[in-house]
Order: sequence, then structure tokens, then C-alpha cells
Amino acid sequence: MTAVAHRPESAQPEDRDVEQLAQALDEALALIDGLDDPTALSATLAVRRALDDAHRAALVHVVRRLRDDPRGKELLFELVDDPAVRMVLLMHEIIRPDPMTLAANALEQVRPQLQSHGGDVELVRIEEGTAYVRLSGACNGCSMSAVTMRNGVEQALKAEVPGIVGVEVLPNEPGPTLIQLSEIGVRSAEPDKGWVRSDPLDAFELDQLRAVDLVPDDGAAVSALVVNLGGQLSAYVNECAHLGMPLDGAELDPGDGSLTCEWHGYCFDALSGECRTFPGAQLEQLPLRVEDGHVWIRVGE
Repeated sequence: MTAVAHRPESAQPEDRDVEQLAQALDEALALIDGLDDPTALSATLAVRRALDDAHRAALVHVVRRLRDDPRGKELLFELVDDPAVRMVLLMHEIIRPDPMTLAANALEQVRPQLQSHGGDVELVRIEEGTAYVRLSGACNGCSMSAVTMRNGVEQALKAEVPGIVGVEVLPNEPGPTLIQLSEIGVRSAEPDKGWVRSDPLDAFELDQLRAVDLVPDDGAAVSALVVNLGGQLSAYVNECAHLGMPLDGAELDPGDGSLTCEWHGYCFDALSGECRTFPGAQLEQLPLRVEDGHVWIRVGE
């Protein structure tokens, strides 16, 4: 029989940091794995499952009550910053990627195959179990048809995203907030109300962030963050969705398309602004276009 380790009576859990707590948990799980008595192992696993179920049920009730109360929602965001709280919420899958993030990750798995045949896919939104996407590269003379591309995308999404029941393909129309640098068109009309000209296009380097101060003619100044990820531009109000801290010092990871706030580690999808750390948080995205060699951003009506 494997010996059971005992924690000193003086060592209170709240007095230990998250690394110590995690180490103690790992050691306890190793003891379970080392049990050679089938009866003892079965009983131990049953106790563990019962404790996990009880803890998850209590935590879900706490999180739901906090989310439903405007005062509690702000407090909940602060609590998630505590490493020990974050660890427990992650263990019980209370903090997990939202469907948009899961779908984006699923499409990253199928994208290399599409691109090898000259195609690509863009995730637009998910509504009531249907993923809306745009496909590019499926045309006469291409080696992969639109039907084949759609079927591959649907298969990947259904396999990786719970609740996805179908895929709808949208027309390839230019979006208001995302510009493909290789497909820039020049507008001849005067900018609409609320649009502000920022820096020249070449100032926004590939796979980099750049903060710009924008002053509309009829409004207050706005600090914006422009993300250039793989040649695609997105603009946001330069404030983290968590506590409003500036994001110009954030870390942009071109590999997984993430933007991680330097202050508290909140992680966002760099092109959509969806929060990967805490579903429901969202960066405030700003419409963006390119005209006359400059990036224009709308910060007012």
C-alpha cells in the first residue's frame, strides 16, 4: 500500500501560493495513480469524483450569481485574476474558450489543406448552432470546389465545436473592420462623418501592434490600437475589456492569432476581439479602411 502524505497542521491553504497548491495537488494525484489495491483505488476515485462534482456545482452557482449582478460582474473579473481562483475555475472548465474561439481554432486545423489548393476560409459569426463563413479561392480553374471546401469546413467545426449543427456560406463582401492589405482599393469619395485619418499604411508593420491617437472633428480624442496580423488589419479602442488598461504593450502571437494583455494576462483573438480567457468579454472594435495610402478609422457616427 502506498503511504499517504499529510499536510502540516500549520500550513493553511490560503497562505500558500498557486505553485505550492498545484504541486500538492500533483503529488496527491500521483499517490492515487500509485495505489495497487483495486478496492482502495476505486474508493479514492469515487471520493475524488464526488468532491469534483460538489465543487463544480457550487462554483457554477457562484459565477452565475456574480454574472447576473452588475456589481458582481466587475468583482468576478477581478477574482479571475487571482491565480488560485483561475486555477480552480480552469480545472472545472468554468473558464473555457467561447464557441467563436473554438471555431477559429478548428478552422486553423483545416486551413492548411484549403490553402494548399488555393482556397481559404473566414469565420464571420455563430448564431443558433450555425457557423457563418466566407470562402475564397473556389472558382473555375481552382483545384478545390466550393462544395468541397464547405464540406471540409463543416466537418472540422462539427468535430471541434459543441452545438454546431451546420455551416452557411456568405457572399464575399468586404467587411467594415477587416482589410486584406493585398486587396486594398482606393476610394475617391470624401470620408464619411466620424472617420479620422491616422498614419500611413506602411507605418503598420506586419505582425505588429501600433497605438494611434485619433481626434474626430466633432468628438473627443480616442486612443486606438491597430493590429496587423498576417496582412490583415483590425482596430480597437485601446482598452482591455477587463479593467480598461491600455493594450499597446500587449503581446501579439502570430502563431495562434492571439493578443495578450500585459497587465493581467487576458487573452483575445487578435482579429475579432473575442476574449479567449473569459467568454463574454470583448474588445471594442472600430471600423477601418485604407484610402490614399493612409489608414482611416471611424471613431464617431
